[in-house]
Amino acid sequence: MPDVPLGHPEKPQGADGFKLLDRMNGGHHEELALWGLSFLTVTESDTILDIGCGGGANIKRLLELAPRGHVSGVDYSPVSVQASTDFNREAIDAGRCDVREGNSSDLPLPDASFDVVTAFETTYYWDLPTAFPEVKRVLKPGGRFLVCNEDDGCDPEALELAKKIPGMTMHTPEFLEEALVEAGFTIAASERVREKGHLAIIAQA
Repeated sequence: MPDVPLGHPEKPQGADGFKLLDRMNGGHHEELALWGLSFLTVTESDTILDIGCGGGANIKRLLELAPRGHVSGVDYSPVSVQASTDFNREAIDAGRCDVREGNSSDLPLPDASFDVVTAFETTYYWDLPTAFPEVKRVLKPGGRFLVCNEDDGCDPEALELAKKIPGMTMHTPEFLEEALVEAGFTIAASERVREKGHLAIIAQA
């Protein structure tokens, strides 16, 4: 994979990467995450994985939803791993959270180990034919998978912008759902805010 700019969202690096992750922990990213989470059923003792955990804000939200559970984070960027670790230090020290470096197509995690997996604004950079089966592998039977994207791949201007960002591909809801079914998932819900392009899909293993 070619090198990407230090502040690029696919793999944040260096000081620019830390600044990007700090911005992504709030603002419209927070609004989108809360919207997507509103469609996801989480019980208080669930074991959860957040792939592409970025700055760690969504890990913290998931910890709040599962106060007796455990949340793991995985990210391709060492800077993101460090940022998520720092952001969730208290939960990590309490044994309720762990964060590690890893790729969505080769998750460093055992089979059938999670009740819930989440992916916020990250599937743009995944190799879906290998990543979605990996998600299903680490989910327990009947486990839930939330895909939450800011852009649904239907806006021409957004698609033109994506062409200028290395490694980024926007997928339509139909394309994502087809890829999920191909990986063995059942689509439980698909929600959109068409005027904003927001998309949330709940798939069941």
